[in-house]
Amino acid sequence: MRIPPLKSIIAFECIARTKSVNRAAEELDLTASAVSHQLGNLETMVGQPLFQRTGRGLILTPTGERYLADVTGSLADLSRATERASSRKEVDILRVHSSPSFGLMWLLPRLSFFQETNGDVQLNVACSYEDVSFSNGYYDIDIRHGYGGWSNLEVKTVRGEFIAPLASPQYLERHPLSAPEDLLNHRLIYSETPLVQWRQWFGRHGVAGTNKTFDFSFDRSYMSIETASLGLGIALESTMMASKKIREGALVQIFDRSYSVEVAAHHLVYPGQNAELPRVAKFLSWIEDEIERSRRPA
Repeated sequence: MRIPPLKSIIAFECIARTKSVNRAAEELDLTASAVSHQLGNLETMVGQPLFQRTGRGLILTPTGERYLADVTGSLADLSRATERASSRKEVDILRVHSSPSFGLMWLLPRLSFFQETNGDVQLNVACSYEDVSFSNGYYDIDIRHGYGGWSNLEVKTVRGEFIAPLASPQYLERHPLSAPEDLLNHRLIYSETPLVQWRQWFGRHGVAGTNKTFDFSFDRSYMSIETASLGLGIALESTMMASKKIREGALVQIFDRSYSVEVAAHHLVYPGQNAELPRVAKFLSWIEDEIERSRRPA
């Protein structure tokens, strides 16, 4: 049985992720020559090159891609086995990473529902806009915002997410409007994160307002949603992200459903082998039920 040294596999995974021997050396606190030596040893054992050297850096060969998918799962299994062996409690820990707005506006208000039905699972949540690596086995699921297309990972896209103009009832009482073109005379809130922006929304509905200036501009959806709920303007945001504010009556959709744009903006991303973990299966089932429940009228 030929088992390569663990340090060679770790060096390979790090190079594949960073696409650079030098960056992998910095991350592993080794010299570049030491990392190259570990990769060379591994390629000798495999009997084929794992990377192709190009002008833009290192690219995995087809053999390297297959090997990366296999060893990533093995590294994650080793990490989980060590965690179980060192744990003093029989608690199943589910570690989820999420984009900040989804974590704050959608996931956090619903955590109590997950706890009620899954008391045997301890849920740990971290938020950032970085796509996490699954190679060390720490995270089970990553909830990502964007257009999808992540290779070597399972991707379940959240369906039924719509972008629509949102405002507080108090704002609309003070500043009534009846048609999309009326928005050009109102205080609009700009957010960088939605996959549909004001310029696109106006174009979709035949409104010539591409040079409209904005009263507020944010790089986080939760900031624009909160600003709109305070009655300071109109936001173009995800009705799913703002569902709690809508249910509470702090926000309303200004127009009917025909003026909403469906998007595939949020995705549940995880290694294929993680789907076999009971805690992951429970979370995936729960989140699908919650998304369906949030679409129903209050």
